[in-house]
Amino acid sequence: MDTKNHSSKIVLVTGGSRGIGKSIALSAAARGIDVILTYNSNPEQGQAVAETINSNGGKAVAMHLDTAKTSTFVNFADQVSQALKAEWGREDFDYLVNNAGISQRTLIKDTTEEIFDRLVDVNFKGVFFLTQKLIPLIVDGGQVINISSGLARFAFPGVAVYGALKAGVEGLTRYFAKEYAARRIRVNSVAPGAIDTEFGGGKGDESHRAQIATMTALGRLGEAEDVGDFVASLLSEDSRFVNAQRIEIGGGIMI
Repeated sequence: MDTKNHSSKIVLVTGGSRGIGKSIALSAAARGIDVILTYNSNPEQGQAVAETINSNGGKAVAMHLDTAKTSTFVNFADQVSQALKAEWGREDFDYLVNNAGISQRTLIKDTTEEIFDRLVDVNFKGVFFLTQKLIPLIVDGGQVINISSGLARFAFPGVAVYGALKAGVEGLTRYFAKEYAARRIRVNSVAPGAIDTEFGGGKGDESHRAQIATMTALGRLGEAEDVGDFVASLLSEDSRFVNAQRIEIGGGIMI
């Protein structure tokens, strides 16, 4: 089915209850895109984002999803199908943003297999299999955006597995773009640089944040809205010939 047959587009944003995911959901809604957002551990936050969108004239629903549990993905896809029919009278949606993720704060020498496997499950395996299960519900001519990280390009101690997995997601992005080209589904990755959010357990002390800002050409850390607004801007026909690309939103960090 072609996207032009629908009066309003729908985006599904994983991890849309806080941080960058919340900003993506709100920015998309501000552009007239309806939203399905997922939350994991905090249903109140997820529902609050959906309520904010609905109270401002948009349309959104919040759904629970743990992207580490691939065994739940078939059931989740069914729940998405039911929500699409019930709320929109549709059988498909337009855009998928794989944003949900967990960070790492362990040096290589201190990284256990348990930490390693958890990072893989959420940041790579979950992205692969959730996209695999949901892409049949995406319209021909739709788009998938995978949220990567600047840490796939530059290295800091303590995030080796996370950074390597994000590099893997960027490679995976190109393969999905290749294999779903016949359906004209574009697949791109967006890599945030140093963003001033609570991701990973906190924003860090002021001196550390100031040090990171000096590494950035624009002289500041990014805000969640810097990423959210850009991702939302990709969810339009203006980006119709952008495919299989990695786009870094980092203000010129580490150049």
